[in-house]
Amino acid sequence: MNTKKYFTGMLLALGLVLGGCATPQKSDTGVKRGEVLAIIDKVNTHWQAKTPAKQWAFWDVAAYHTGNIEAYRVTGNERYRRYSEEWAEHNAWMGAKSPDKARWKYNYGETDEHVLFGDWQIAFQTYADLYQLDKDPRKIARAREVMEYQMSTPNKDYWWWADGLYMVMPVMTKLYKITGNPQYLAKLHEYYSYANSIMYDPQEQLYYRDAKYVYPKHKSASGKKDFWARGDGWVFAGLAKVLAELPASDPHRAEYVERFQAMARAVARSQQPEGYWTRSMLDPAHAPGPETSGTAFFTYGMLWGINNGLLARDAYLPVAQRGWHYLSTVALQADGKVGHVQPIGERAIPGQIVNQDSTTPFGVGAFLLAAAEMARLADR
Repeated sequence: MNTKKYFTGMLLALGLVLGGCATPQKSDTGVKRGEVLAIIDKVNTHWQAKTPAKQWAFWDVAAYHTGNIEAYRVTGNERYRRYSEEWAEHNAWMGAKSPDKARWKYNYGETDEHVLFGDWQIAFQTYADLYQLDKDPRKIARAREVMEYQMSTPNKDYWWWADGLYMVMPVMTKLYKITGNPQYLAKLHEYYSYANSIMYDPQEQLYYRDAKYVYPKHKSASGKKDFWARGDGWVFAGLAKVLAELPASDPHRAEYVERFQAMARAVARSQQPEGYWTRSMLDPAHAPGPETSGTAFFTYGMLWGINNGLLARDAYLPVAQRGWHYLSTVALQADGKVGHVQPIGERAIPGQIVNQDSTTPFGVGAFLLAAAEMARLADR
């Protein structure tokens, strides 16, 4: 045995296990930019050909557009931008449309009175992104009206479910970037802190979907803590999107970075060997088999962290590669459909069928987010 070579290999392996503490070595991403762009086009052409742009501004559709905008950014395909513009115009650049502030609500609701409910506010992300491409104030007028009214209230419990952190946290940083109003960042942290107080598990460094799922009040089928993959995917991806636009000078930036990195470690530990995450992250038997939306959000977050220097490449690239391999070879169907997406819901449901024909707008949006970051990684 070559003793020197043996110990050198052992030291490198130990460095990887400890999160990339060894001197980083450049790794092959295993993909080429052109291949990723071809996948983006296949997926987005399929979706847009079969789905009219003129749909409502609620979260399920609006989440697709957050991915479509990233697809536009890495491809420059004007057809993608026009599709989101048509959707925004159809919704008059609004979420929920009630004009009567006295009737505005933020509990769950799909009516025009639920203006302060984050599932209606996610649309503002795309409106703000489209504004940056063509600075017509009309595009963000309603977003500013709604969010600035909300910030004028003393309430801080607006984000009471994990999904809301993806829906609205990036709205705050995007509108800060446009307006320079520091209240957006102050309220971002205030609302985020409330969410942490009711949903975050500091031991597992993961989020319950909302307060009613906190252990031991709620348990998985095997009596374990039940962390819903898509719910934690919403949070992990939301933190990435916030950090992308949060100023370096923000007094809470280090806190967001620390939480993002801690979640990355926790998420990586629960990945299945095939690259996907099961719906109940710590109890695979609770709802076994692949699920695409959570996997795509996690893969996006991992790739974004690597691309932006917040996650050690050598430690997390294998995780991202496995996630991308699942997305591009199992989730992606021959015709461009993104399958294995759990339907609308709020938890992992034992016995629920999720197969290659299961698709949703938000699942496609999450896939596009991951694909866009993989294209950026290939650029590097």
